[in-house]
Order: sequence, then structure tokens, then C-alpha cells
Amino acid sequence: MKSFFSKLVGICMLLLVPLFADASSIGQLKSFSATAHSASGTFTQTLMRSGRAAKTSSGSFVFSRPGKFIWKYQTPYVQTLQSDGSSLYIYDKDLNQVTIKRLGAALGSSPAAILFGSTNLERNFKLRDLGSNDGCEWVEVVPRSRDTPFTRINLGMQDGKPRAMELYDSLGNKTVVNFTGFRKNPPVNAGSFRFSIPKGADVFRR
Repeated sequence: MKSFFSKLVGICMLLLVPLFADASSIGQLKSFSATAHSASGTFTQTLMRSGRAAKTSSGSFVFSRPGKFIWKYQTPYVQTLQSDGSSLYIYDKDLNQVTIKRLGAALGSSPAAILFGSTNLERNFKLRDLGSNDGCEWVEVVPRSRDTPFTRINLGMQDGKPRAMELYDSLGNKTVVNFTGFRKNPPVNAGSFRFSIPKGADVFRR
């Protein structure tokens, strides 16, 4: 499960937009992308293998566009993925270890870009309306770049906010992320995204 978000560079989502000129999944996603400058909430993430839940984790997130976010796993282990807009910090509390990566263009075609990146989704993704299911309007999001661990992402929109993501990788696995407790555009202190390396932690740069 840790490798999932290390590859992802990050990932999670938002609150409600009251009215929409376009209620389709693509229209809701574009409206969300254009109007959600920051958000906070909680998530549950489940890795599915052969149709069965293999691993489940949960935690919280906060983000500020473009590219700043804190994605924190709280159960069953504590791990933080944090970006200040230029570098990604992956902190494993149990190992007291920090891995630092340049964010660079890696965010552009990753699933994290849908939530945390720029508002120009169609520059990095192909969008296709999948219709209604399970109370959501679904849109298929396919990265234009082949340099990504995910072949496609299905995003479920409900009342103008993303409610769920299904991420499919090249090995045939599916990761499902469900979002709850969204606050859209809450006040966010830019300084909160600066990562402080814990005392005594081992640091690796890649």
C-alpha cells in the first residue's frame, strides 16, 4: 500500500459546488477543478486483488492548488506524503525515515494532478463520460503520458464533488479511494506545507 502512493506522488479531494450548468460527470469535474482552490477531508483506501479487498488504510488530506498537499495515513500505519509545490516528502514514522523527491513534471499525469494539480485537466488526460452508477456520475480519466503506473482512473462525481476514485494499474490491480468530510476552499496557511524533518530521521534523496 505504501508503494501505491509513492508511485502516485501523492493522492486525495473536495466539497460541494451548489449549482452546475452542466450536470454530466465531465462538466462536474471541470467545474470542481476550476473552483476548488483548496480543500480538506478524510479518505479510505482499499487495494483490490482478484475482486477481493487485500489491504485497507485510512487517513486525512489537505491541499492547495497547484501542487501543495498533505496526504496522511493514520491507520493501520502512520505515513505522510507532503508536497510544498516543488518537492515531495514521504515520511514513515515507524522507520523514522524521510524520502525526498523532486515533484517536477511527475505530478502532471499522475492521479494526484486531478485533485492537486493545475486546472487544465485535458492537457494531461483524456476524459470520457461513463454515465450513472451507485449514485455517482462517472468519468474515465486516461493519462496522455505512458510514463505512469496507472492505465486509467474512474472518478465518481456526486453533487459537484469527487466522491470516489478507482485506479487501475498495469498489473490488473484496482485501488479504490472513497472521500468523506470534505471542506471546499477552507482557509489554508501556505506555511503548513513546509515539511520539517523529524529529529534523528534517516533522509534519502532521489
